[in-house]
Amino acid sequence: MFLWLPWSHQPGKVSFLNALFTSTSAVCVTGLIVVDTSTVYTTFGQVVILLLIQTGGLGVMTFAALTFQMLGRRLSLQSQMVLHDSFFQQDIGSDFRHLFFRILMTTVAIEAVGMMVIGLALFVRTGNWGQSCYSALFHSISAFCNAGFSIYKDSLVDLRDNQIILAAIMLLIIAGGLGHAVLLEFWRRLQPVWHQGRDQTPSRFWSTHARVVWRMTCCLIVIGTLGILFFGLTKDEVGWVERVSGALFQSVTARTAGFNTVNCGALPLSSLMLIIMLMFIGGSPGSCAGGIKTTSFAIWLAEMRSKLRGSQEVKILDRQVPPEILWRNTILIRLAAAWNIFGIFLLLYTETGPGVGMHDVVFEQISAFGTVGLSTGLTEKLSVVGRLWIILTMFIGRVGPLTVAMWIIPERHVMIRYPRGRIMIG
Repeated sequence: MFLWLPWSHQPGKVSFLNALFTSTSAVCVTGLIVVDTSTVYTTFGQVVILLLIQTGGLGVMTFAALTFQMLGRRLSLQSQMVLHDSFFQQDIGSDFRHLFFRILMTTVAIEAVGMMVIGLALFVRTGNWGQSCYSALFHSISAFCNAGFSIYKDSLVDLRDNQIILAAIMLLIIAGGLGHAVLLEFWRRLQPVWHQGRDQTPSRFWSTHARVVWRMTCCLIVIGTLGILFFGLTKDEVGWVERVSGALFQSVTARTAGFNTVNCGALPLSSLMLIIMLMFIGGSPGSCAGGIKTTSFAIWLAEMRSKLRGSQEVKILDRQVPPEILWRNTILIRLAAAWNIFGIFLLLYTETGPGVGMHDVVFEQISAFGTVGLSTGLTEKLSVVGRLWIILTMFIGRVGPLTVAMWIIPERHVMIRYPRGRIMIG
């Protein structure tokens, strides 16, 4: 509703559907846009978008818990269990107010450092201190929240020659995609030992979750960079510095950030396919990222390796994965695949305009589900049905298909067992 107000945009430029699309894209930290943020929305509208991005980046559960704390009400035991599983994996009796305060302070600190670096680089480039500060604030929050919104018409294409800005944006994207649990674990390790006491010295070992997140994040960034370099970029990247910088940035941003320094519509199909795979995997649990998550992909690889070796146990980093985690992971990946297959079929049926290819539709669908925000140019051409579907897909991608399925489908306990039947496969 705020984005639909007349002082939020240029006269006659934003309909209610467009405002709803932009709002969903901001809250779900996606970055897909149907109208240009820099020219269509006023400063007030851009501030509204920025607040929506920050809210979506921190997470609805975080704000719900903070609201309950400010109102003096206690969270139910079930809500505390959800927060325990989603963010901290600690004792359910922990002080949630203290933990959330750490999340907020960590978020503010990272975004502030990013803002200072980007602001100084922009000031050296433009000489306009006010505009540099505003742009740095907007892009720092957008990058850490993995939103991909930009107040520049061509995203970061015009800034691709400034390696300082690109490096700051990439570090913010990576930090925002690691997850609150990993950031809190990292934050605790930075505190001096004397502050915590001799008996409370943090373990020198990272948790299994943090190790999986770190390793998968690094591996996907390296594989994505090398793959994009091998398959090729656009004709605008001529030198090796531009090619390596462009490949690295697109590898980082493809896993849910949505910024781009190259024209995605001009990329080779093989590079687009690799980016689609990265978008489907996404970031890490409890973070600002979407997709099936890096840990889910790691568990899937470990499970496939165990099955091929004939092992009954699934191990990852010398730890056994519990059966309930395997079950939830399998359902999550299957639901994500089914949702995207249906969405591709629907968009192929509704988006039949000139110049729209199958790769554009697949790229758009996975980008929305992974809350990435990259596009080959199809977003602005979407029909009404297509825009409504993308809105729903962004929502599902942010909340999670497994969460929605478990909320919609009631749990049934059936005490009936059927006889086994043998079916040939393969």
